[in-house]
Amino acid sequence: MAGTSSGVVAGLTAAAVGTVGFLAYQASATVPPGLGGRPGANASPSVAASKAPRDRGNPGALPSGSGTGERVVYSVDDDRVWLVDASNRVQRGFGVHPGTVDPPVGTYWVTSRSNTATGTDGTPIEHVVRFTSVDGVAIGFSAAAGAGSDTTTEVKTGGIRERREDGDAMWKFATVGVPVVVIR
Repeated sequence: MAGTSSGVVAGLTAAAVGTVGFLAYQASATVPPGLGGRPGANASPSVAASKAPRDRGNPGALPSGSGTGERVVYSVDDDRVWLVDASNRVQRGFGVHPGTVDPPVGTYWVTSRSNTATGTDGTPIEHVVRFTSVDGVAIGFSAAAGAGSDTTTEVKTGGIRERREDGDAMWKFATVGVPVVVIR
């Protein structure tokens, strides 16, 4: 009987260690920028008073200095996203409607995804791709699954809303671990 109880204890210990490891991984995805966590480790908590879109001949062009390799590039000033492949070619670029909370400039990684959910504003959303949080507000890309909600809500929202067809493209492109580069 002693061998059986030690096997149960070993199994419970292994399960506990696995659970703690999983929770530590999830917690590391929400470490504030600059505190050593992988998501946001390169982020600087600069805050702009107002957005200032780029004034250039081709407003849809991928901005220089947005990194290399496969990545999602999000410009908080331009309210625009680019899906960039491993060869640095833009696969798709599109405008977005950000929530009330912007992520700091920096490099993040897709940490979780949900096929459907309800946004903090009460809107049913789909193809949710999360990459960080700011003051407890999850930040990620999503598409409204229906008509949408009133955007004058007082609730802090981190959803960066896309059209449904752009949300489909993001869902296919941005799997867990894909870099998300946030630029001004």
